[in-house]
Amino acid sequence: MRPPGWPAEVHPPAAPDWESTAVAWLLDLCPPEYRTYPTLRRHAVVLARFAVLHVEACQAAVNQGLSEARGGLREVAEASVVDAAVETWQRESARLIGVRRAAGLVEEALRGRRFVARL
Repeated sequence: MRPPGWPAEVHPPAAPDWESTAVAWLLDLCPPEYRTYPTLRRHAVVLARFAVLHVEACQAAVNQGLSEARGGLREVAEASVVDAAVETWQRESARLIGVRRAAGLVEEALRGRRFVARL
């Protein structure tokens, strides 16, 4: 079963070869250098933890960008550009919320959690 928020690119837990689809998706979330670390490629649950922390760091950067955008950009860009930058930060924030949920679900599944349908 795929819980709400499960990434479309990852097969459901317990499906044949689901962990390899999880590893591929998690590596795509991370900086390219993570592909060169054998531990991350061999241990999916460790990779999942790295990926979750990376996404959380991206969320922190977006939040900082949002908090500093108007004051930090108004001297170097027109108001319409600053507004567009703020909108971009907001869109990225919303996207990262979904990515963080998906990465957390994959991590939980790799740790052995089984998801059951609720009525």
